[in-house]
Amino acid sequence: MQRTLIVEDLPDIRQWMGDTVRAAFPDTAVTAVGRCEDGVRQAAEQRFDLALIDLGLPDGSGVAVVQALRTHQPRAVSVVVTIHDDDEHLFPALQAGAFGYLLKEQPRAELVAHLRRITQGEPPLSPPIARRVLNYFTSGGPRAFEQARLDPGDVALNTRETDILQRVAKGYTLPEIAEQLGLSRHTVADYVKQIYRKLNVSSRAEAALAAARRGLVRP
Repeated sequence: MQRTLIVEDLPDIRQWMGDTVRAAFPDTAVTAVGRCEDGVRQAAEQRFDLALIDLGLPDGSGVAVVQALRTHQPRAVSVVVTIHDDDEHLFPALQAGAFGYLLKEQPRAELVAHLRRITQGEPPLSPPIARRVLNYFTSGGPRAFEQARLDPGDVALNTRETDILQRVAKGYTLPEIAEQLGLSRHTVADYVKQIYRKLNVSSRAEAALAAARRGLVRP
């Protein structure tokens, strides 16, 4: 893996992803960008052996970067690195050409091990994702896939997002929330990013107001 593309909009997570891929492939040259548009352009203009791609980017879905790499660089290995473990995100990414799908909440040592096995032809899949893929093939996969692909998604927050929003509204810092929920700070930061986008807010104050409207905290 001589050249690696990283597409992630949060700077600290982008650095963390860079450190992770360098731990797996010490000699790789890393190019990191923060927008979907930039990732698509890099896929068309540069040559990469590996790409680590977040899905929730400020100007679109990372699936577009996966598609661009499949079009311009079919030999490149695209791996989604995300917090989303649901069918609605997983199967469109795999259909677009992702070779692997890893969850950010995994310890770095496990992510490094997954990435290293790429050289042996093994798709890097986090255990919960591997189980979803297996279930897809054993329980009427095509119908389940079409449902996942066509469902536009629900703006409602899931349980984890609700827990984090409540703590954000109460004034806890990201490291404090991470410790309370047993998650990494990077994973919490990614959840907060996703919550802000779902609620169409851009500050902690707006998030606190949204939490109050949902009855999660007292106004």
